[in-house]
Amino acid sequence: MTASQLDVIGFGNAIVDVISRTEDAFLDRHGMRKSGMTLIDEARAEAVYEAMGPGVEISGGSAANTMVGIAALGGRAGFIGKVRDDELGGIFAHDIRAAGVAFATSAASAGPATARCLILVTPDGERTMNTYLGAAQDLSPADVDEAMVAGAKVTYLEGYLWDPPPAKEAFLKAAGIAHKAGRTVALTLSDAFCVGRYRAEFLTLLREGTVDLVFANEAELMSLYETDFDAALARLRQEARHAVVTRSEKGALAASGSELVAVPAFAVPKVVDTTGAGDLFAAGYLHGFASGFGAEECLRLGALCAAEIISHIGARPERRLKDYAGENGLRV
Repeated sequence: MTASQLDVIGFGNAIVDVISRTEDAFLDRHGMRKSGMTLIDEARAEAVYEAMGPGVEISGGSAANTMVGIAALGGRAGFIGKVRDDELGGIFAHDIRAAGVAFATSAASAGPATARCLILVTPDGERTMNTYLGAAQDLSPADVDEAMVAGAKVTYLEGYLWDPPPAKEAFLKAAGIAHKAGRTVALTLSDAFCVGRYRAEFLTLLREGTVDLVFANEAELMSLYETDFDAALARLRQEARHAVVTRSEKGALAASGSELVAVPAFAVPKVVDTTGAGDLFAAGYLHGFASGFGAEECLRLGALCAAEIISHIGARPERRLKDYAGENGLRV
């Protein structure tokens, strides 16, 4: 896959997920904030890992999950993220390439270990994440593949990557390259607490046009503008060129100028694990967007991908999304 062939290039934390089922009492006992993402150090990561029940190790990371989803839809995706040349780094690289995603970022030969996210899934399907960023936070401008970015229709950043300054610089560099090539730059806000840390900076990205397309869920949107949903949506429509807002069981909407399109959630028999729901929604939407589909088609593809992911444990599809879409009358 050459750089000029990509539909979407994702920038994000290269993480291996360790997923385990647990009870709410475990979260309380270990002082965890349910349904959120908390950054932890290596010592805390080791302590939580030891206390967790049996887990499943799956390569993850928000933007990486989205790129895998695009590949599963038949799209052409690439990923830029940093791992260490250790066992988990090898697992991550193998998994994402095996999923059909272009990944050529050089592994670090020294420094922190490959990142991991310890995910506790409670009986209600909610996931609580404890993330050790490790090598992922060492992504730098030097890791930006200029040809790959210039050749991709969309450059996509996960908000979680805004924590480490070098990674922030890498994204700003990539955004400049993408815009110079006439491409679209997208951002997912990732987490309401992430928005709380970088509210002013995220708003600046929108207002100055660094970001053309923004993804948010209800909590992230309300955190961004520190107001209720309706007021926040009105503000977002004024400031974002394109915006997509997911609303869990209430569906999702897309806004572009005066246009506002909404679709219902895709029905699932049972919500098993919400890990990756937003990531895979973004995969469906971005695949449609890069393919030139209208907002409603993009939203429906996103809703379908999110429905598949919440029906099982883990943030990577268990079935070929391209076939799943076809079975449900959606083009890809």
